[in-house]
Amino acid sequence: MRHLVRELSGKDLISTLDWSIEEIEIALKLAEELKRYAHYYGVESIPKILERKVFYMLFFAPSTRTRAAFESAMYYLGGHAVYIEAKTTRLALEPDRVGEAVKDVAIMYDRYGHGIGVRILDKAIDYVYGRGHKVVREIAGAASIPVINMADDRFHPTQGLADLYSFRERFNKIEGRKYVVMWAYSPEIRGWCSVQEDIILFTRFGADVVVARPPGFDLDPKLMEIAKRNAIESGGSLEFTDNLREALNGAHAVFPRNWASPKLVELGYSKYRDEELRIYEKYRDWRVTRELFDLVDKHGVLMHVLPIFRGYEAENDVIDDPRRSIIYEQAENGLWTKAAVLALTLYGVK
Repeated sequence: MRHLVRELSGKDLISTLDWSIEEIEIALKLAEELKRYAHYYGVESIPKILERKVFYMLFFAPSTRTRAAFESAMYYLGGHAVYIEAKTTRLALEPDRVGEAVKDVAIMYDRYGHGIGVRILDKAIDYVYGRGHKVVREIAGAASIPVINMADDRFHPTQGLADLYSFRERFNKIEGRKYVVMWAYSPEIRGWCSVQEDIILFTRFGADVVVARPPGFDLDPKLMEIAKRNAIESGGSLEFTDNLREALNGAHAVFPRNWASPKLVELGYSKYRDEELRIYEKYRDWRVTRELFDLVDKHGVLMHVLPIFRGYEAENDVIDDPRRSIIYEQAENGLWTKAAVLALTLYGVK
């Protein structure tokens, strides 16, 4: 546990942009060490540095991996994770609803525990861009203990760390490697957080990031400008294209995932869903087939944050390729990066 540093104790993680390159590297090194402990000596060998620490997890949106990974991570580190489904509380996010203020809930959890996680995105906010992030920032502003963003409409920092870790684990380095973030067809509408997090994070570490999407599926322009500056400063690159075959040619990794149009995240899911899905039908061929996957580098891999929509975002034989699909390794690494973030931020909190 030599990578523990007091400087990160009590620090929020709302976006990876909030942490320096050096701080992110500390988290990645600690994740690697925790994974090595678990694989070689068993999870019981992991030091219980968060013994008697409590992490409150406030979920406005459902989760498969995020909840499980945070709960396991806290247990392995000797602490306790409390799962709270937001609808079981008296919180009121809508202005016309009588209920408890976000600030009051944040301060209460601050008094009860040592860290707060918040997950709020997609249908929980009608997909309206900025609503979820605003709540996370409000909680962070009210609480004195660390607040971890477990995914909002803008960012998914612990997922981004897992993706970066997994890419480096496979290729040893990130600089000069081609990472393709690809819009993919799905009958289920998805938000922007994971794809944006990867774009802003991989460009900070010198990757050649290509964003492949059909016309009309651009992402947050302010964050894309940040990503462009990241690429310049790191020696990497950032390219946007609607030519899918060209994008995949020679790629070291492809991440195929549906995301909503700017129109939907402006108007909301309830108002624009049907029109959005009609547009999607024009791009049913935007998925990773075996033919398209053969265009990537011979050592190239399929990556995904999961859930991956089989038969839509990618074909089964690509998803289940035992040598070139690393989606399960990526999911496992999410456990260790989350554990590292918890260890670093909650360690030392009284």
